[in-house]
Amino acid sequence: MQPPLVTIVTPSYNQGRFIRHTIESVLSQDYPHIQYIVMDGGSTDDTAAIAGEYGSRLTFISERDRGQSHAINKGFQMGHGSVVAWINSDDVLLPGAVSTAVDHLQRSQAVGAVYGEGFLMDELGNLKARFPYTRPFDLWRLTHVSDYILQQSVFFRRDAVKDVGWVREDLHYTMDWDLLIRIGKRYGLRRVPHYLGAIREYGDTKTASGGQRRVREIRDILREHTGMRVPPGWILYGLDTYANILCRKIEAGMPESLRRLSEFLQMSVMDLCATIISKTVWKGQGWYSDGWVGPSMEYWLPHGTGHLLIEGELPPSPWLQDQRLAIYSSGKLAASYSVAPGSFRVATSLPTPPNGEPLRLRVECSKTFVPGYSWENNLDERQLGFLLHRLEWKGVDFYPPDKDPEFSVDGPNSHHPAQPSNGATAAAS
Repeated sequence: MQPPLVTIVTPSYNQGRFIRHTIESVLSQDYPHIQYIVMDGGSTDDTAAIAGEYGSRLTFISERDRGQSHAINKGFQMGHGSVVAWINSDDVLLPGAVSTAVDHLQRSQAVGAVYGEGFLMDELGNLKARFPYTRPFDLWRLTHVSDYILQQSVFFRRDAVKDVGWVREDLHYTMDWDLLIRIGKRYGLRRVPHYLGAIREYGDTKTASGGQRRVREIRDILREHTGMRVPPGWILYGLDTYANILCRKIEAGMPESLRRLSEFLQMSVMDLCATIISKTVWKGQGWYSDGWVGPSMEYWLPHGTGHLLIEGELPPSPWLQDQRLAIYSSGKLAASYSVAPGSFRVATSLPTPPNGEPLRLRVECSKTFVPGYSWENNLDERQLGFLLHRLEWKGVDFYPPDKDPEFSVDGPNSHHPAQPSNGATAAAS
């Protein structure tokens, strides 16, 4: 069979100092069927001259547009690939990224996109460290808390992008996050165990300079997708942004003679924000990175119908005797199960949500315990109900952050990120 055509779009405007690196990263891919389009917004620097050096190996279009999202949409709609991606004019694809993404898309026919690991890159193009936030696909966390997916590592099915309505052109900072949420709700996403892209970090990027405008846009899209007045992600990104603004003002307003006071005040601000985030954001889902579930767990599943399979383990704790799990689907009780100590496996049939919406799942435990001090002498004050090993829905598996058996990445800093509410690992007793 002929491998699918992949259309890659680079939106560009006056990025001549970086764009050669971006172009080379695309044209040096080992995949044989790439259509590469550079959508330039009418640059006045040497962007056109650099692109011209590559002749027919790429399509270069320079004309005024309505912004980055408009340029991406024009490129996608002009292209013919059944797989589409965009790479910004200051970022890069890593070797083998396209062939790896296509292989995983062909293996995971149901998902709307795949994404991988990636690197942070300095202004000179040197890889600095692993992008620290990447984690297995978790629709609830993506819609409520954070954009943990590196856009430079994402490859979409064109039909999925078209079906959900392309990239939103009214968004300036969050158009990639919004698109990932919309595709995730309807089709699901899949992480692949490879490094696919790198993002360049420097002071002039949109993310770095977005400030309060970026926070307001994050608030608006999360309100839209969750229906919550105060979504956890608004607290997370808002506190982080405003804390940094306040710390810069403290540093600028304090004389050198009060440098220690300035450092103390800045540290106090950051500690307070970290405490608020820990108590209001990371505990919200109820499924921790070590696999434990609290009194209630929230989880969203991509649109579909079928059986939900839950595999877990109940420790032989006297506090958890007669444990009962109640499973709610979109707010309505779907099933209730008694769970005995040891490994367990339960399945329940769930209805199809209307209008392509995801399934909003909640699991409640009738009993919980507090581990206290673990064997590592770490105080664990969480209320815990059981260990959840796997959720399976229509043949797509969902694992807690450090438990995906298919995932193994080689490379610097290739560990899985863990974000428990504290650093402890629960010990059943």
